[in-house]
Amino acid sequence: MPHTYRPAAAIAGLAVAAGLSLTPILTQAQGFRTHTATQSQTVRPVATTRSVGPTEVSISTRGRTRTITTNGVPNHRVGAFPNRGNPHQIAARTRVFSVTTAPTQARRPTELGVRYIMGVAINGVVFDPMAAEFYQGNPRSGWNYDALGGAVPLGVDANHAHVQRDGTYHYHGIPTGLLEQVGWRPTTHSPLVGWAADGFPIYALTGAPTGQVQSMQSSYRLRDGQRPGGASGPGGRYDGAFVEDYEYVAGLGDLDACNGAFTVSAEFPNGTYAYFLTEGFPYIPRCLTGTPDASFDTGRGRGPGGGGGPRPQRP
Repeated sequence: MPHTYRPAAAIAGLAVAAGLSLTPILTQAQGFRTHTATQSQTVRPVATTRSVGPTEVSISTRGRTRTITTNGVPNHRVGAFPNRGNPHQIAARTRVFSVTTAPTQARRPTELGVRYIMGVAINGVVFDPMAAEFYQGNPRSGWNYDALGGAVPLGVDANHAHVQRDGTYHYHGIPTGLLEQVGWRPTTHSPLVGWAADGFPIYALTGAPTGQVQSMQSSYRLRDGQRPGGASGPGGRYDGAFVEDYEYVAGLGDLDACNGAFTVSAEFPNGTYAYFLTEGFPYIPRCLTGTPDASFDTGRGRGPGGGGGPRPQRP
């Protein structure tokens, strides 16, 4: 299966060179809940005690196209929904995603924002890391709350997932229940957990960039000092409440700005570029080095008439 791989060192500065900010691309300043919180809080996940179903997912390949058809219902235990931080109930929603089986890296990375779904897990649940929650309810403020930062309670369960208003259950971090099902172990290369919107594989926590299994670490860290205040920002210490509290530092960890790296896996014994889910920010990649397929375009964040952006309801 052909792939074009650009070594991590060669793409380490792509985010900076491309002006990548990780801030959701939105043009409408209306329809969002108003928040003024500025401090990160400990997230207390809802226990995964419930089963839902039925789960329907199929993955097929024809030519250079891989098709994932899913109703989005997880096949592992989930938390109680609705809950105090999330008033929505999981509902089946049939979707068909297409990805290329011959992905290549583009000249510039694509920022996901809230417009693109990052990828889809092998169980049919989507990876959709960005939250449509902004300081003072203004997507133009430049301050996007991180879903796992805890400043705004979003009712995530122990799979680091919750539910959108249309009933879509989606992951914001490590999908604990899925990793248990696929038999992930810290001493072996991660099993395949999904496919990114640009066609590259998604793994979790462990990889083998040099042929030896290792823990894959993000290259993001919290910024030093204080956020700007007054009319230009929320003020307060950079503590993880906002996506913008983090900065990418090339070479700090094992992964590039899109949380990707070369790895040798069971599915790709000759090696491939792949994305990794990490325990530290960004948890799930916030950008793609390839071109996302149109089937992952949510229509959110494209201005008036762009698919009906989020409404002032809990996500």
